[in-house]
Amino acid sequence: MKARDLMTPRPFVVLPDEPILRAAEIMRDHDVGAVPVVDGRESLVLVGVITDRDLAIRHVAAAHHHDCPVREHMSTGHLVAVRPEASADDVMKKMRRCKVRRVMVTDEGGVLLGVVAQADVVREEGDEHPRRVEKMLEEISEPAGLPR
Repeated sequence: MKARDLMTPRPFVVLPDEPILRAAEIMRDHDVGAVPVVDGRESLVLVGVITDRDLAIRHVAAAHHHDCPVREHMSTGHLVAVRPEASADDVMKKMRRCKVRRVMVTDEGGVLLGVVAQADVVREEGDEHPRRVEKMLEEISEPAGLPR
């Protein structure tokens, strides 16, 4: 199975200048924990990701106002992405190595095509490869910096 088979295509997105409240509304209305941030609704080049954790720690805990732009709270560093032809095993390895629960799927130009969540991997690969999926879940959940 390939990333293109696992991913949720055409996910809801936000722009960096939109209010953070818009990202929170998308998370609430569509039951997702992360929203990709793109440079424009037509170009869809991935520039960041905003997660429910970003909202809680960088926004709410810092007592910011609801009209803060997404760019002030989104993750922009090393964005974890794969190409659509990446194997399910490559997606799981990337999730384990980077300790992330979601991987963006982009083309060679950085255009967002979809998102693979750990739940997608479990649902599609769990029955056929239970040990690999279990290992992925264990390593993603392990606190950073602790010995294995």
